[in-house]
Amino acid sequence: MDEKDIRWKQRAQNFEKAFLRLREAMEMDELNELERNGMIQRFEFSIDLAWKVMKDYMEHKGFVFKPSPKDTFRYAQQSGLINYAQELIDALDIRNELSHDYSGDKFESAELQLREESYPALGKLYRFFVSESGRK
Repeated sequence: MDEKDIRWKQRAQNFEKAFLRLREAMEMDELNELERNGMIQRFEFSIDLAWKVMKDYMEHKGFVFKPSPKDTFRYAQQSGLINYAQELIDALDIRNELSHDYSGDKFESAELQLREESYPALGKLYRFFVSESGRK
């Protein structure tokens, strides 16, 4: 099978792009409202692609499981692929909260967790897929 045809690798490339854009936003301090909205959007893209690339990767490796976002991360940890499933599950919860926050209040309370737990966990996942795809 041609490497281009491997779905998880294609999705991993999209995850990489989303994560690197999120990293740009995370490196900024004192965000204005527009920048904060951009960070939230980049975070939502990143966490959505994170669970989908993990699902595709595990299916490619022959795992059979219920492919919901939280169950995918739980099963990845149970299978020994990662050891930070809870941080990624918490990130999914943050995404769900932020996607329904039209006032911006929830971002302020979630920002520290996003920066100190969710973003580092996404970084670990990013490095995992870079390694698994054969790149360094």
